[in-house]
Amino acid sequence: MRDGQEINEAQSSFDFKAFIFKVLSYWKLFVFCVGLGLLAAYMVNVRKKNIYGLESLITIENEQNPFFTSNTSISFNWGGVTGKVETVLTSLKTRNHNEKVVDSLQYYMQYLKKGKYHMNDIYKSAPFYLDIDKNAYQMLFKPIGFRLLNSSEYEIFFDDDEFSRVSVQRYSDRNRTSMDVVDGTFPKKFKIGEPVTLPYLNFTLNLRDGASVSEESEYYVQFQNFDAIVNSYRSLISVRPISKGSSVLRLGLIGTNKSKIVDFLNATTEILRKTELERKNLYATKTIEFINDQLETVGDSLKNVETELNDFRAKNKIFDIDRESTELTTKLQEFDFRKNQEESKLNYLRSMESYLRTKTDYTNIAAPSSVGIIESNIMSSVQRITEMSIERKSLEYTTREGSIRFKDIDRRIDAEKKVLLETIENTKNTIQSQVNSVNRDIARLEAQVSRLPEDQQKLLKIQRKYNLSEETYNVFQAKKGEAAVVKAANVSDINVIDEAKDIGIGLIGPNKSLNYLVAILVGTIIPLVYIFLMVFFDNNIHGPQDIERLTSIPILGAVGRSRGGRNLVVYERPKSAISESFRSLRSSLQFIYKKQNVEGSKTVLITSSVSGEGKTFCSINIATVFALTDKKTVLIGLDLRKPKIFGDFNIENKLGAVNYLIGDQTINDIVQHTHIPNLDLIVSGPVPPNPSELLMSERMDLLIEELKKEYDYIVLDTPPIGLVTDAIELVQYVDATIYVVRQDYTKKGMLGHINEKYKKGELENLSIVLNAYKHSAKYGYGYGYGYGYGYGYGAYSNGYHEDEKNVSLISRIKKALKM
Repeated sequence: MRDGQEINEAQSSFDFKAFIFKVLSYWKLFVFCVGLGLLAAYMVNVRKKNIYGLESLITIENEQNPFFTSNTSISFNWGGVTGKVETVLTSLKTRNHNEKVVDSLQYYMQYLKKGKYHMNDIYKSAPFYLDIDKNAYQMLFKPIGFRLLNSSEYEIFFDDDEFSRVSVQRYSDRNRTSMDVVDGTFPKKFKIGEPVTLPYLNFTLNLRDGASVSEESEYYVQFQNFDAIVNSYRSLISVRPISKGSSVLRLGLIGTNKSKIVDFLNATTEILRKTELERKNLYATKTIEFINDQLETVGDSLKNVETELNDFRAKNKIFDIDRESTELTTKLQEFDFRKNQEESKLNYLRSMESYLRTKTDYTNIAAPSSVGIIESNIMSSVQRITEMSIERKSLEYTTREGSIRFKDIDRRIDAEKKVLLETIENTKNTIQSQVNSVNRDIARLEAQVSRLPEDQQKLLKIQRKYNLSEETYNVFQAKKGEAAVVKAANVSDINVIDEAKDIGIGLIGPNKSLNYLVAILVGTIIPLVYIFLMVFFDNNIHGPQDIERLTSIPILGAVGRSRGGRNLVVYERPKSAISESFRSLRSSLQFIYKKQNVEGSKTVLITSSVSGEGKTFCSINIATVFALTDKKTVLIGLDLRKPKIFGDFNIENKLGAVNYLIGDQTINDIVQHTHIPNLDLIVSGPVPPNPSELLMSERMDLLIEELKKEYDYIVLDTPPIGLVTDAIELVQYVDATIYVVRQDYTKKGMLGHINEKYKKGELENLSIVLNAYKHSAKYGYGYGYGYGYGYGYGAYSNGYHEDEKNVSLISRIKKALKM
């Protein structure tokens, strides 16, 4: 049981030493794979475009308007950094923003020049530029070749002249379509500075300042789909705070042309600054528009009242009023102005209330302070609603309607709007109370006016209307000027800390060193994996260590691999290392015989697990090494199913052991002398139908007894014990048993069967001989035997076929078995 467990463990364990030696022996494979990987890495490195990455830094601050102080009567410069960072992060990734940047730089138009392996983007390095007509169509995707002929003429060509239909786009409205090429005969010559007007090409080519014309240089311009370019830059640009909660943002972009990266980063920052300033001034702009509307209304009223006053004075010849009337007029004017202010507030609040209840875009609300409302709750609520409305409009470019972000911001707007409406209602009631109080004061003064003469009452009434309109007009005019000054002094909240600039660095790819390192690793790993799998699934025995680990059967010795074509190594090459190995085996066997006190004739049986392990090779040479010591030796071929030993001695296999066992011949008839002194041979003879029964017959006992009388050593070459049981039946006749294991051939699992027999005592005096042994041998040797056993009654060889002679032989065998 223990031996079986050891075999299973040995089969499943990994032979690390064998793996290491295998790695060393396959060094050429490693060199080849690594060399191939380095070549592939080199091809990638020289063909792949350089990738650059540049950055810029911007900060988001709450830039206070220098003209806004606590004494300023109109206020729309509130706000803070809170929420602005998130807005900017969103804005920089929006389609709307990137469309502005791409359109301003015309990045949908690429200037190219042929390189060794690919087209290179030369951007502003081209000696010319195209002034395109955005309202006309331009041909997409196909590179347009330009060849400058001289300082006034150039030529347009195409590398592929065979095209009849092209895709085109009009960049003014992004409209795309396709059209047939009618006038498609190229190359064509055009004048520099003159418009090209083709159905699919509409531009004017101009030379850059200081550009030199080279007739040998060819350039290309390729128009790209505007939307595809915008999406590309939206995905390439990265925006992130330098630290959590920081208002400093790091903008990054990668590409193949550093100048284009620099221009894009700086352009996106500048457009962001302008957009944010426009957003910041939006509130002020709406306020100024509101004041202008009020000024227009009040101005018209003032003109009408002035005309009325002049007409009344001219008609009634009254140009002045008395002192009492003047005092009443001054007091009434104060109350009228107060009433007008409060009613303006009420009108503003009613208008805002209606706006909030009927509109969904709250970015057009004028500042409450424009009509004198300084209620902090109203001002802060309007501020928050306006900011959230602007934030929602920014989200429309990047977020799908109905998303959680929209729902959240709508919920916050509705909650703030509800609070503002309640505040408006309360403020309206308060202002209405103040209006009622002013009305009572005005009524009291008007009662005093009624006592004046009628003409003075009329003049006083008209004068009141004129003074009120004039005062209101002056107030709005002052507020308009104040708002204009504040708006003009507004600065963007976006400031550039470190603009993008090409200072000679920024190369981020391809990482050539990494590519070579990966090539070396891959070129090393592939052979390692191959060798690992080879060793892991290799179940062959590779040396004495494997045998010692798998079985407790002693190792008698080891025999080297014979590279000759014949098996008579000891006789033909007596000074070889293999011959010396067999002489060592002879000494080991004699020690076994002496230990067992064997006297007289001595016998040895040689077997193996399967064919091809060198059993017959060992049998022949062991017999030979005994014979060369002047000892009479006989070699018996008892592998009745597949006889073979006769071939090396140039002896025919007509008469042999089978003939004796069936009683057809005598010992003298079957013993044949060989050319090796003191060595006789008994071949197997014709293949019988029942070899096991013959080996178990009484004549086998008789054969061994007779041979022991004549010979000093008897060597039995038997069938493989792993295939048939014939060898087990012959063990009773021998003094020693040799089990042949061939290095790099015999499977580890085969030792399980022999271990079981050895443990049960069916095989006594058993020893192992390691055949084809080579110290630190490389795996994969082929021994050269390669013969297979065709066990079965229907397989015959050596001249015996199914003819009458063979039928006669079979009948005699059956007759002998019945005896």
